[in-house]
Amino acid sequence: MNKHYWLILLAFLLLQLSPLAIAPLLALFGFEGTFEELSGLSISIGYVIGFIVIIWITLKTPDNPKLTENKADVPTTILWSVLGIILAFASQYAAAAIETFAFGIEPGSENTDMIVEMANAAPFTIFVVAVLGPIVEEIVFRMVIFGALYKRFGFWIGALGSGFVFALVHFDFTHLLVYLAMGVVFAWLYVKTKRIIVPIIAHVGINSFVMLVQVIFGEQLQEMIEQMEEMEQTLQFILGGWM
Repeated sequence: MNKHYWLILLAFLLLQLSPLAIAPLLALFGFEGTFEELSGLSISIGYVIGFIVIIWITLKTPDNPKLTENKADVPTTILWSVLGIILAFASQYAAAAIETFAFGIEPGSENTDMIVEMANAAPFTIFVVAVLGPIVEEIVFRMVIFGALYKRFGFWIGALGSGFVFALVHFDFTHLLVYLAMGVVFAWLYVKTKRIIVPIIAHVGINSFVMLVQVIFGEQLQEMIEQMEEMEQTLQFILGGWM
């Protein structure tokens, strides 16, 4: 990897560790919010700073010849950006189904639940998770890590290797297959179009949808689920009385 790639990885590592320094500083300067508010604000500040630094380094990074030749034109880029969101959703649900039926893993993610709690407490976290996070992650995991592995080992080792690191960084080991599946899709979109903006848009699309559903409509969905469970219990009681 060239020096710019290493600088991006270093900036991303510091970004991940930044809340450990930012949270105590906020507390020192008198921040008195809840733990979720403090966590959300610390992560948001770290991501904004990290985003600026990583974008600045990326703009100075030389192109990877293997991933810049024959770039998709604008209409094709738009088409695959839209299709990429659909493919990302499909891969996520397919992987989740395999986890459930083949391995007995319950759906749902503690990582997502934690992010939703922080987003509810510190609303700017929604923008970080939906937009800034995917942009940074696609630069790091697809442009840098996948790009370096792809150049040397080809698509599958590059896609699975970068996808595995992508999963580990999210600390959601139970749903490793889901992150791997999405990582492979994002890598394929990058190779297909030779434009990093395509997996970025797909990643932003899926994260934005999750934030929209979980944060904005989370309470309504929970109420609907509880009502359906109550109806199911009532129906079982009625049918049980007839049998």
